[in-house]
Amino acid sequence: MNHRDHPGRTARPTPPVAVVRARLLLLGLFALAGIVFSSWLARLPTVRDALDLSTSALGGILLIGSVGALMTVTVAGVVVQRWGSRWALLASTALLAVGYVLMGVGPAVGSVLVLSVGVFVNGVSIALGNVPINVESARIERALGRTVIPQFHAAFSIGAVAGSALGALASRHGLPIAVQFSAVAAVAVVWRLASLRGVVLPPGPSDLPRVVAAAPTPTPTATRTARARRLGSSLDAWREPRTLLIGVVIMAAALSEGSANDWLALAVVDGFDRSEAVGGVVLAVFVAAMTVVRLAGTRLIDRFGRVAVLRVSGVVSVLGLLLFGFAPDLTTASVGVVAWGFGAALAVPIGVAAASDEPVRAAGRVAVVSAFASVASIAAPPLLGIAAQSMGARHALVLIAVAMVVSVLLAAQVAPRTLTDEPTGPVHDDEPAPAAGPVAATTGRDLVGASAAPESRVP
Repeated sequence: MNHRDHPGRTARPTPPVAVVRARLLLLGLFALAGIVFSSWLARLPTVRDALDLSTSALGGILLIGSVGALMTVTVAGVVVQRWGSRWALLASTALLAVGYVLMGVGPAVGSVLVLSVGVFVNGVSIALGNVPINVESARIERALGRTVIPQFHAAFSIGAVAGSALGALASRHGLPIAVQFSAVAAVAVVWRLASLRGVVLPPGPSDLPRVVAAAPTPTPTATRTARARRLGSSLDAWREPRTLLIGVVIMAAALSEGSANDWLALAVVDGFDRSEAVGGVVLAVFVAAMTVVRLAGTRLIDRFGRVAVLRVSGVVSVLGLLLFGFAPDLTTASVGVVAWGFGAALAVPIGVAAASDEPVRAAGRVAVVSAFASVASIAAPPLLGIAAQSMGARHALVLIAVAMVVSVLLAAQVAPRTLTDEPTGPVHDDEPAPAAGPVAATTGRDLVGASAAPESRVP
């Protein structure tokens, strides 16, 4: 085990039942996010045909969703910091239901406007929901005392495969989009609401700032000050060089994974003159490679540390991309796809863990790095499309290697930090803090301006 990445780690205790339950519920929410994401994308051909859209027009509608996500993710950290993970998840669930139903109704009634509104609201929902589940994944990792964040992202990948299969099955049997999307929305709402109570852990020692004296009963002025400091701590993350550099690492990872989802199948079809089905199989190989490494990556990170794993991941991605781009045949190119998937698997989980090193500031920092991922999702499709027109989709994907080189160069930024900074705002969560000495009457909402205690294990 790399103790440079995990200072002060002691023997691993048996996790409480609440932590085990929260972990299982959060795995389910990540898988649900994958199902919701992919079951919609799998029906895009039907959506396009129902509204008689051109490919460029459909791309413009998808861009509306990305813009909605980007607008929301810039303030999602403030929402989580101010009201807590549970309320953010509840709000995103309501928006998910509205957006998903509108995306089904729009094509059914022949309205591009209704579809566009639904796509926008769905993008807002995704961005608002991603921040709290990533923050909670880091909290669970700290509570367990070992690396588990990659497993949550593996659950998303598994859910994405299931969602794609669901969409394909619905398409094969001629299920109307409005029926499918309404059913998915209903299941998602019930699933999320059933998970809310146990998925958010109450504040633990690593989540609460250290208080050196008994906290007085807060006055209205103190309460307003606390709220202002919560807002400030969330926005301050945009001025932190390390957070911004971690955001660049996550942007490179999102560019790598997202470009594969958008262009890999087409690159196989055009580059090797194969059928659409073969392109789909190669994309499935990429997703499977990512999922395998995300399941196994927890031990790799614990053993070798974040920095080493991120550097090796970047190198493997570059080699895989080059092999795919210049391979003489599909078999050799498929080996490159496997390497590319292996290398792309752990960068986002590592970046989320690094952004969550200090629990009090985790929400704002996760929101910042998520914004970088949203920028990648907005910029990558059109830029790669322009490159593909002149050099072909297969060779255009090789350009992603440049971003992976940047990720390798910035790998040192994800090294865990000792939590000695003065927090700019109090912790906020959905449950009161457990009683502890002179501050037994205070809650997570009331603790203002104290130093965060160092953790025995930083994710």
